[in-house]
Amino acid sequence: MTGKRSNSIWYVSLAVIWFVILWFGLTSGSFEIGSGDLWNILQYKLGFAELKLDDLSVSVLTKIRIPRVILAAIVGASLSIAGAGLQGLFRNPLADPGLIGVSTGASAFAAFAIVLGIPALFSVSWLNMFALNVFTFIGALTVMFLAIMIAHSRGNTLLTTLLLTGIALNALGASITGLLTFLSEDEQLRNISFWMLGSLGGANWTTTLVLTIINIPVIILLLTRGKVLNALSLGEENAGYLGVNVRREKSIIIILSSLLVSTCVSLTGVIGFVGLVVPHVIRLLKGGDNKFILFNSIIVGSGFLILADTISRTIIIPQELPIGIITSLAGAPLFLYIIIKNKQKAGV
Repeated sequence: MTGKRSNSIWYVSLAVIWFVILWFGLTSGSFEIGSGDLWNILQYKLGFAELKLDDLSVSVLTKIRIPRVILAAIVGASLSIAGAGLQGLFRNPLADPGLIGVSTGASAFAAFAIVLGIPALFSVSWLNMFALNVFTFIGALTVMFLAIMIAHSRGNTLLTTLLLTGIALNALGASITGLLTFLSEDEQLRNISFWMLGSLGGANWTTTLVLTIINIPVIILLLTRGKVLNALSLGEENAGYLGVNVRREKSIIIILSSLLVSTCVSLTGVIGFVGLVVPHVIRLLKGGDNKFILFNSIIVGSGFLILADTISRTIIIPQELPIGIITSLAGAPLFLYIIIKNKQKAGV
């Protein structure tokens, strides 16, 4: 009973905090929309009240603020559950979505596209607009399959080989990005730097809808791997005795996690520390049940990124900080605190 009551309190608290962050994200920005105004617009859209505001307020909320907040929620949930999946698979709480080089590889492809001016090659406006995203997504998938292919041996994905491959691909991607940065012009350099720090500034209903359609099914599929990850935490041999198809499940978890990271990086650039810190904090607070960690990573990760994005666009109005700076400033000290706390508990 105590455990159930504790979980109930946890979920109620989490839900309240999440909705407060959501409301804060929708009402905050360079264009102020008060709580009463937001409530009036929502009632108007649902047909329960007459609109008391001007069209500009409605447009800002429905065409800019809402899609951006939804995008932040999906990206946060995606990166967090991807990190949780990889941490469970590698049985290492320090694993993160960038482990196998997907993020760094995608950044190298993005830098390549920016320096060569690939988006400008398309005369059709929508192709021009999304060429960089598509090119980066293809790059991320290429790195993912390259890492899996190298680590694949006799029908099995060797996790140690995958980790070492990730280190090599990360180094290669960083070197290519560095070279392209050196060769770039001032405007290109600014675009590359902005991409590397991450941003949700390009959010609109099209990008939000695309990410929703791709990532929500992938998140659900990864969410169902909680029992598998719990079995794998006992060791691959023991997981096999419990009826888990270890070779297949390892590949599925790696592909699902990498796919989530690939789609996010292609649309928002590199956003660090979300996939590393969020699942790790949940594990420290509530234990190592991977089913619980995966589910809660969705809620906490989405709330965390909505809050980070809200801060990034309000802290120096009218300018906007790259969201990667906010997540790193929040995540790095928290992570150091966790490491020191664990060290003290261990008596080291």
